[in-house]
Amino acid sequence: QVQLVESGGGLQQAGGSLRLSCAASGRTFSTYAMGWFRQAPGKEREFVAGITWSGGRIYYADSVKGRFTISREYAKNTVYLQMNGLNPAATAVYYCAADPQLSAKYHSGSYDWRPDYWGQGTQVTVSS
Repeated sequence: QVQLVESGGGLQQAGGSLRLSCAASGRTFSTYAMGWFRQAPGKEREFVAGITWSGGRIYYADSVKGRFTISREYAKNTVYLQMNGLNPAATAVYYCAADPQLSAKYHSGSYDWRPDYWGQGTQVTVSS
């Protein structure tokens, strides 16, 4: 069992930056793929970024590529999402996710990853 706790959300102006953190419990963190999803009001949850257990492969949705950066810090069992160049379209609840595997196919600008474990989410609001 993996427990995930997100932090770092909040209100930011367009063009600004935020860094989300996700602290994972358990000694399996180093063997799990980690990632971020988001869900905007009235929309389905969508993939944002993912990183394999080794950090050797990283995936981004086209909508955030070049502006968001995912990273992981093994010593702290934490995965981060650095979000730069924020715009109002980024307003959503952001969820951390984990799974033993990161097996996903690219389709229509994103990846169809289905992780098993989820955090409770953190709200990000970007004002124009």
